[in-house]
Amino acid sequence: MTQLVLTPSAAHARMIEGFQALEKDLVHLDGPRISTMRAYRFALLQYDPTLEYEQRQAAQDLSRNLVASGWYVLPISLQQLLHDRIRKEPRFTASVTAMEKAKSRRSFDDGLDYLRAKLEPLIEGTGTPMDRGLAGDISQLIGDHVHAHPERRDRMLVLIGRVGALYPFFRVSALLRHLDGHTHDVPVVILYPGTRDVQTPNALSFMGVMPGDSDYRPRIYP
Repeated sequence: MTQLVLTPSAAHARMIEGFQALEKDLVHLDGPRISTMRAYRFALLQYDPTLEYEQRQAAQDLSRNLVASGWYVLPISLQQLLHDRIRKEPRFTASVTAMEKAKSRRSFDDGLDYLRAKLEPLIEGTGTPMDRGLAGDISQLIGDHVHAHPERRDRMLVLIGRVGALYPFFRVSALLRHLDGHTHDVPVVILYPGTRDVQTPNALSFMGVMPGDSDYRPRIYP
């Protein structure tokens, strides 16, 4: 994968360009235009991982502008969702941390593999309808809000952030597959920390480190 390398100022300008284009498409007179498919209203906003704090400010500015235009923005932190799941597991942190440290002293890869095996069921779920992992938690949050405020449905945006906190145990493409058909047709934008392939624009590298993944159907901003 040949990554698109930008200077810090150019990367920041490109990120702001993405937020501006996203806002313009959301408030279009004919309705949100982030996707050509009514039943698949997803988009990714890619930004350089070194611009995490600048991205959060830009996301707040976008939310403020949308609210001023009569929209409701539902922000969702993947980091918070994972933390909430971990807290529901008695002694998870202490026992897993101790074992991960022990395995890592022998081999870094052994420790990482052990941690991945323990976190995967929390992130991906058990595969049952009752536990679809983080995707199920997100669907539940959207559904609860839509049912409580049906008048907001046509002018509502779900903004998923803090994605980088789940590196390297997570794939955005997997989350999108699990969310498909479970968002009540509400537009969902995932703030994606990573890099793009110069030759294959739809190929994204999570955090600029993971192998490039071209398994993306949504529009990628900018």
